[in-house]
Amino acid sequence: MTEGPWWRTPAGREGLAVGLVGLYGVSAGALGVAAGLSVAQTMLTSLLLFSGGSQFAFYGVIGTGGNPLAAVATASLLGLRNGFYGLQLSRVLAPSGRLRPVTAHLTIDESTAVALAQETRRGSRIGFYVTGVALFVVWNTTTLLGALAGTAMGDPRAYGLDAAAAAAFVALVWPRLFGPGEDGRTGPVATAALAMLLTLMAAPFTPTGVEVLVGATAALVVGLRVRRAPGEEVR
Repeated sequence: MTEGPWWRTPAGREGLAVGLVGLYGVSAGALGVAAGLSVAQTMLTSLLLFSGGSQFAFYGVIGTGGNPLAAVATASLLGLRNGFYGLQLSRVLAPSGRLRPVTAHLTIDESTAVALAQETRRGSRIGFYVTGVALFVVWNTTTLLGALAGTAMGDPRAYGLDAAAAAAFVALVWPRLFGPGEDGRTGPVATAALAMLLTLMAAPFTPTGVEVLVGATAALVVGLRVRRAPGEEVR
């Protein structure tokens, strides 16, 4: 049986639909300009980082007068998860040598989720690349529009775009916090609660942006505390 073109496959249609998530890039563009970056600098960070969470963190630290190194460290820390995604996707996608740099750059939450939801390798490849490319185009286009609009309208916080960005970020992580787990453990919830507590405690005593790094140590603490259940065998 001849397989149909990618745009007629369920994976292709799903990837195009998920690509619309990139519309909230307009918030990232406006906040980048509000943080003191030029339109060109905002677009450079968007094209190179291509990660909503990392970009919002970077703009947030810079916008509050934080150290640029702290901003880079915070953004990089949030982007580490994409490296772990890559380890799993390398077995599923098996990209060729020429595609590996592109695959690495397109490895984000959404493209990973769509790829892993497919039942065949072809479906996974279609889902991954369609989602990644669609999001890359939509995200960076709307980021540019947001940056250009931000230079004309002044502080985007007056229009609630900072709240929209935060809401979008929470929407991305919410299923990971309260979604059903395989073993019913509360690792994600405990990590989020501890990270919030550490961040709030460190904020009055550390330079802007460093408190986020302190909060990130929660993942290490919870990771060391959450052990396998008694009698559970290592697979």
